[in-house]
Amino acid sequence: MYLTLYNLIGYLLLPFALLRLLFKGLKSPAYSQRISERLGFIKPIDASCVWVHCVSVGEFRAAIALIDALVKIYPNHKILVTTTTPTASKAVIQHYQNQVLHTYFPFDVAVIVKRIVKKIRPDLCLLLETEIWPNLIHILHKNNIPTLLVNARLSQQSLKKYQLFSSLSNKTLNKLSLIATQNQNSAQRFIELGANKEKVIVTGNIKFDQVLNVNQKLLENLRKLTKKPKIVVFASTHKDEEAIILKSYLKNPIDALMLIIPRHPERFNVVFELATKYNITVFKRSSNQVCENCQILIGDSMGEMMTYFALADIVFIGGSLVEIGGHNVLEPAALAKPIIFGPHVFNFGEISADLLAQNAAIQVQNADELMDNITHLLNNSDNAKTLGANAKRYLKSQQGAVATLTKQIKKVSR
Repeated sequence: MYLTLYNLIGYLLLPFALLRLLFKGLKSPAYSQRISERLGFIKPIDASCVWVHCVSVGEFRAAIALIDALVKIYPNHKILVTTTTPTASKAVIQHYQNQVLHTYFPFDVAVIVKRIVKKIRPDLCLLLETEIWPNLIHILHKNNIPTLLVNARLSQQSLKKYQLFSSLSNKTLNKLSLIATQNQNSAQRFIELGANKEKVIVTGNIKFDQVLNVNQKLLENLRKLTKKPKIVVFASTHKDEEAIILKSYLKNPIDALMLIIPRHPERFNVVFELATKYNITVFKRSSNQVCENCQILIGDSMGEMMTYFALADIVFIGGSLVEIGGHNVLEPAALAKPIIFGPHVFNFGEISADLLAQNAAIQVQNADELMDNITHLLNNSDNAKTLGANAKRYLKSQQGAVATLTKQIKKVSR
C-alpha cells in the first residue's frame, strides 16, 4: 500500500522533476542534457555488472578507493557508476575515462527503475550514504540482486524525516542485504528506524581512505596567479553564506586573499557579481589573470579543489554557516590544513566533534567569529600548524574502512 502511494506521488511529480531539470539547464546546460538516461533509456550492458551509485562529486571522490577495490575484486565485471549531478558525472568521466561505465541515476519511479534494471542486470548494487530509494531497492530485491547501503549515515534530522514515513522506510531498509554504517550513532539510528539489527554493521567511513592527489604542475600555476603570501580558502559555500561572509569581511578585512569556491557551478557568476556589488576587487580563476591586487578569487573551475586546499593557509568548510549541514572536512585534513567550520555540521557530526575534541579544528557561530579566528590564525602560525597536524593525525588514525567494507561485500555477493 505504502509503495503504491509512493509510486502514485512519483508519477505525479515526474513532470515537475523534468521541468526542474530544464529550468536548471537555463543556467547550467548540463542539467538539461542526457535527460533520457534519467528516464532509464540507456544502452544495455552485455556483461556481468556491479552498480555503484554516488549522488554528487563529493560522494564520488570519497568512493574512488572503494571503486578501485571493486575493479580488482571483480576483474570480469563491468563497474557502472551512476551519479545525480552533472559535476559528479564530469568527475567520473575525467577520472576513470573508459575504465568504468557511467550514466545518470534514474528517477525512482517503478516503470523507469524496471527499465534500467533490465538494461543493467547487475549482480550487485552498492548505494552510498543515504540513498534509500524504495522502488529501486524493492525491484532489486524482487530480482534477488544483493543490494547494500554502504558508508551509510543517518543524522538525527534525517531520522526524524524518515520516521514520518516509518512503514515505507522500515520495509525498504529490510529489503537491503546489508547496511554498512560509518559509525555507531548512524547504526543505532537505522535500527531505530526499523532496520533489522542483523543487517546493520559498522564498517567505518570510507572518506578517511580517500585517494587524494594534488596536481603539482597546476599548483605551481595557481601560485603564479594568486601571488598573495597568505590564502584563505572558503570551500563549498552556499546561497546566503557568501553574503554574510562578505559583509563580515567588509567590517573586518583579513590580510589574505579570499579564495571562494561556491558548491554549485551555476552560482560562480552570482558570487562574482555579489562581490562586485560590494566594491570588492574580485577575479575569476578561469580568467587566468594574476591576482596580485585582488581581494577575492572565485574558484570557478572543476576538479581543482585539492589544489586549492594545497594553496591554502586556512580552510573554511562551507554549508556550515547556513543550515546545509557542512561538507567534507577530511580533504584539507589530509593536507594538514587548519580547518574552521560553522555551527551547522550535522552531515559530519561525529567527525566534527572528534576534530574539536582533538584540537584539530575550530567551530564558530557566525561570520564575525569566523573572520576573528582567521585573523588570529594568520597572526599565529604555530597555532595554525598545530591544528593542521592534529587534523592529519586524526584522519590517519581512522583509515581502513574500505578494507573492512570489501570483506563484507564479498560475503554478501557470494
